[in-house]
Amino acid sequence: MHPRSSLDRILEDLGTTLIELVCGDPQTIDNVGGVVIHDPLDEQTLPHRALVLGVGLGSSQEITQLLIDCGRQGASALVVRAPVILTPQIEAAVAQSGTVLLGLLRGASWAQVVAMLRSLHAEGDISEAGPEVVSSAPSGDLFSLANAVAALVDAPVTIEDRSSRILAFSGRQDEADGSRVETILGRRVPEHLTRLLEDRGIFQALYRSEQPVYVEPLDTGSDESKLARVALALRAGDEILGSIWAAVQSPLSPDRSRSLCDAGKLIALHMLRLRADADIQRRLRSDLVSTALGGMPRSLEALSQLGLLDQSSIVVALALQHSAKPDSSGAAHAHLVAELQRIADAFAVHLASVHQSAACAVVGEVAYGIMPVPRSRPDTEERAARVAVDFLDRIGDRAHILVGVGPVAVDSTGLPRSRAGADRALRVLQANSNSRRVARMTDVQVDALLLELGDLVHARGEPLTGAVARLAAYDAKHHAALVKTLRAWLEAFGDVIAASAAMYVHPNTFRYRLRRLVEVGGIDLNDAESRFAAMLQLRLWPQAECHAGADLDEPVSAPIQPADTSLKPLR
Repeated sequence: MHPRSSLDRILEDLGTTLIELVCGDPQTIDNVGGVVIHDPLDEQTLPHRALVLGVGLGSSQEITQLLIDCGRQGASALVVRAPVILTPQIEAAVAQSGTVLLGLLRGASWAQVVAMLRSLHAEGDISEAGPEVVSSAPSGDLFSLANAVAALVDAPVTIEDRSSRILAFSGRQDEADGSRVETILGRRVPEHLTRLLEDRGIFQALYRSEQPVYVEPLDTGSDESKLARVALALRAGDEILGSIWAAVQSPLSPDRSRSLCDAGKLIALHMLRLRADADIQRRLRSDLVSTALGGMPRSLEALSQLGLLDQSSIVVALALQHSAKPDSSGAAHAHLVAELQRIADAFAVHLASVHQSAACAVVGEVAYGIMPVPRSRPDTEERAARVAVDFLDRIGDRAHILVGVGPVAVDSTGLPRSRAGADRALRVLQANSNSRRVARMTDVQVDALLLELGDLVHARGEPLTGAVARLAAYDAKHHAALVKTLRAWLEAFGDVIAASAAMYVHPNTFRYRLRRLVEVGGIDLNDAESRFAAMLQLRLWPQAECHAGADLDEPVSAPIQPADTSLKPLR
C-alpha cells in the first residue's frame, strides 16, 4: 500500500473528481512536504517536496518556467488548471525537474483542492495506526477507512459530519451519480438535497436507528440523483458524530450491513481520536501564539516551534462585534467560544493560503493571526488589510467580525507592539457604530489615543469642568440642549446654516441658542484653544450631552449681552 502522504496515494484518494495526472511519474514521490499557492509577485521559499498550486497559469511558457523553478527547490508536483496542452517544452521541463504535472479539472475550485490536499496531508501526519483494521486497511486516516468501507459494501462512500460536510470519500466516485459529484466538489451535500432529506424525515430515521437506513433515489426533478443511498449514523455513546453514505443500486445484504455497522464503530472511534488530537493541537498552538505575542522569555522558542523565527510579521486581531455577542449564560458563552474558534480555524486556512508559515489561534476573546511578510515592501500593512477584507468577503455577513491590523514587526521583539497595535485598532472598531470592519492601526491612531485618554479619565474619576460642565448643568436644570448646540456648531466648523440644518431648527433659532451658550458657558468661540478644549471634552465625556429640552427658545432671567452677536463663523 502506498504511504499516506505519497503523491500516488493522494491521486488515488482524490480519484478523477478533482485532479488528473498530466505528465510525470507520481510513484517516484514518496512524501509530499506541504501545499503552497504560487504567487508570481513574491519570492517564495518552498518546503521540501512541496505540492505547488499554479493558480492563474495559462501559457505553456509560464508552466515550463514554473516547473523548472519547482525542480530547483525540490517540489514534488505542480497543479495547473486543466485542460493542459502538453508541449515538448513542458514534457522536457517535467523530465528535467522531476516535478510531476497535475491538472485541476473544470468545475473544481482552487479553494476546494487546497482544503482537500491539506486535509490529506494532515491525515498523513497522524500517528501510525495500531492494531485496528478494516478489511486489512489500517485505521490511520479517514480516507483509508472510506476506501475500506467502499470495498466492504462494493459501492462508493462518503464520510460526513453532522452538518453534512464531507470529511473523507472513497475512490470509484465516477460510479455514483451527479449529486455525489456535486457533493464532493462542494465538500458538503448541496442545500436543496439536505432539505429534501429533512422533509422526508431521513435524518430523523437515521439518527434513531443503529442499523443502516435505505434511502430511495431523491426526486429532484432532474437526473442528478439516480442511485439510492444506504446511510449509517456514526455514534459515540449518545452523541451523533456524523454518518456514512454509500451510493448503491439496491439494499445491502445482511452480511454487508453487519460489516458496515462494524466499520462504523471503528470510524466513530477514529473520529473521536481525531477530535481529541485536534483539541490538543489547538490548545498547544494557542499557547505558542500567546507566548510568541507576549514577548516573554520563551517567545523565541515559541516562534521557532511555529516556524516564524527571524521573520518580519504582522499581527491581525479578529473579534466578534459586541452586538453579535450573546448573553452571559453558560450556553451562550459556549456558543460564543465555539463561534470564535470556528472563525479562527477558517482564518487559519485563509492565512495559510497566503503564507504557509502563518499561525492563528484564539487567545481570550480574540483570534490572533501572525502573518509573515516581506521585509522591504512599503505596502505591507495595506496587503495585510486586503487579506483581512478578502477573508470577510469569503465568509459573508453571517459572522459579524471586526479585524484590527497591527504595524509591521521587523523581528520577534516587535511582535508585542504589533499585537498591541492590532488590539487598539480592533477596539476603535468595536467602539464605533459605523459599517467599517477592518482597520489598520495607522488609520485609527487618533481615535485609539482618545479611547485611551478616556480610560485615564475614567480611572482617575476626573469630573467634567469648565464651559462644557456649565452647559451640561444648565441643560439638566432647564431641559435645554446647549451642549448639543455647541457640538453641532463645532462639527460644522462654525457654519450656522449647516449646524442648524443638522439640528432641524431655523438658523435664527440656532443663532439665539448659540449666543445663549456663550453666555451660560462663558466660552470664547473665536479662541482656537477654547474650541479644541470643548471638542476634546465632548469626546471624553459623552454623557454631557444627555438632555434635550422644550424650553430652549424662551428667554431666561439673565439678559443677553450685545457682545454675543459678534460671533464669527469659522468659515
